[in-house]
This record gives sequence, C-alpha cells and structure tokens, in this order.
Amino acid sequence: MLLVGLYRVLAGPRRATTWVADHFVATDHGLPPREALDSRRPGPPPAIHRQEERQAVVDAARQGNWKTAARYVGEAGEDWDERWTRLALLQHVAEEDDAWLDAWRAAEPDDCDAATLNASLMVHRAWAIRGSGYAHEVMTSDMERFKAMLPAAIEEARKAALLDPANPGPWVVMITASRGAQFSRAAFRPLWDGLVARAPHHYEGHWQALQYWCAKWFGSDRRMLRFARQAVRKAPSGSPLAGIYLHALDELGERSSFDTAPVTPRSRNTLKRVAASFEQVPPDDERLPLLLAHHMLRSMLYAGALEQFRQIGPWCGAPPWRKNGNAVAAFDNARGTAARLSRARPASSPQTHGIVR
Repeated sequence: MLLVGLYRVLAGPRRATTWVADHFVATDHGLPPREALDSRRPGPPPAIHRQEERQAVVDAARQGNWKTAARYVGEAGEDWDERWTRLALLQHVAEEDDAWLDAWRAAEPDDCDAATLNASLMVHRAWAIRGSGYAHEVMTSDMERFKAMLPAAIEEARKAALLDPANPGPWVVMITASRGAQFSRAAFRPLWDGLVARAPHHYEGHWQALQYWCAKWFGSDRRMLRFARQAVRKAPSGSPLAGIYLHALDELGERSSFDTAPVTPRSRNTLKRVAASFEQVPPDDERLPLLLAHHMLRSMLYAGALEQFRQIGPWCGAPPWRKNGNAVAAFDNARGTAARLSRARPASSPQTHGIVR
C-alpha cells in the first residue's frame, strides 16, 4: 500500500506533465489561453486612479514639495498597513534624493511620519551595503559598516516612537533593524510587544518578524513555522496576514533541495485555512502573495490549486514561475497539472483577467 501511494505521488505529476503538453486546453478549465499569459508582472497593475495618485506624490517630492508627501501619508489615518505602504513609496523616492525629506524634518521636527521615514531610510541604506547574501558571502568591511550604521537607525526610530506613541511605524523599523543589529531574543521581544500593542495585524511588521525567527537569523524552522501559523490563526477578516505562512514555506524551500517544505497533514490543513482567509480579502489588495497556487499544487491540494490559478488569471511573473527561466511554460504546466489531477469538472467559461492571489 505504501509503495502504491508513493508511486501515485511521484508518477502522477510526471504523467500529468505529458498530458498538459499534448491535451491541455486552458479555456476548458476556466483559465486564460496560453497566448494570453503575461510574465511581465506577478499580478494585475494597480487601478489607474491609484497609479495616478502615487505618481503625483512622487513627482511632487522630486520637485521638493514635501507637503504633498506629508498629506499623502496623513490621509491614511489609522489604517496602519496603508500608512506603511505610503511611507515605503516615499522611501523609494528618498533613496534617489532625500533633500525634500530633510526639508520636511526641518519644517516639522515633531512629525512622526517624517522621523519614521528617515529611520527606515537609514536601515535601508545600511542593508544596501550588506546586500542580501548569507553572512559568509558578505565582505568583512561591508559587514562592519552595516553593523555600525544600525544603532543610529534604531535610535532614530526610538525617537520617532516618542513623537506619536500610537503609531506602529517606528516599531516596524526597529524590528527590521533588530536582526542585523544582533538583538537577542530577550531584546527582540519588547519590540514585538510594542508593535502588536499598536497594530496587532500589521503585515510588514509580521513579515520582518518572520525573518527574525527563521533559522538563518535567530530562530529555527520550528519557531518560524509556529510564528507563521499563529499569523494564520489570528488573521482578521479582510486581512492578507495569513499569507505570512506562504513566505515561511518559501523560506524553507530556499534552504532545501526540494521546491517547498515537506508536506504533512498539518501543512495541508494550514494551506486550506490560508485559502479560506484569502477569500475574505479584497481582490485588489496588493499585499496578497502570489504563492498559494504553487504551494497547494506542491502539497497535492489539486482542486484548491486549480481555483487559485483561476484567480490569478494570466499573470505569471511571480517567483515560483520565473525561477526556471521560462515563466510562461512553468506556469502553464503547473496550472495544467492542477487541472489534470484535481478531478474537478471543467469550468463553464474562462476568466478574462485574474486577481492577486
């Protein structure tokens, strides 16, 4: 029985690949045709009005108009995730030229957003020197510069936190810097407690904390997965927070010879919970990670994977499809495999566009 089951697990996808090449018709399963697939983006572009709003803010900042930037951030109110997204946009502008940010801070030295943005920019510049490689891959001189820059950034974030005690932004900055600054677990926990006291479901804060708890920093696979599963359990309706679990699976996959983490009944059940949680998230939420279809397919949740491919539509520029070079071919084979092995009845009509999943 065990050998039969193992054969089905191993042979099923290989046989499906042959079927995809010879017989798969995407539109028979409610999927866009292969010629409509677009690997230039991981998902659909933002709505036109959002693009125009963002571009206007970027143009104003580049022209030295910091008031437009300040107003743009402030209009997010206490939607802390949106407020952080707007700060992240401005950080990209400040990386090129931060004269407008200096002017903002000079004019409004007690503005928490300006102070948070400055602290975040300091962390980003330190990380740019270090790079994204493992510690042994980083030049000693670059690592020393990186470590020397972080204490000042953390201190700036602490000062920013005093300007608006309710704002979680400075705490996200401190959590981001903490692993590079070699914070112990005992030192990290007050930062985490400070964030969740202000924004218990902050997406970026959770993503940065996940990095702290992974094995390559100060945690382990077990700690990271436990943290990610907690995010799934506590994700409120309408929040993409459950997607943190997918990032944890990707982290495991990066350090393994396999494409993804080992499949267990617990991991399969968690993926189902992630899918159920995503059903409550607005389809235009740009934080939704385009990873669920990939992990459901690898976990042999074929019907669920097929539904996620229907949601994605033609957009196949996400990392799972790009890594082997031909994103269109990889994506088409993956969704065809899901269709073949799901045993689901074909959909009656194709989707003409997808949403981010």
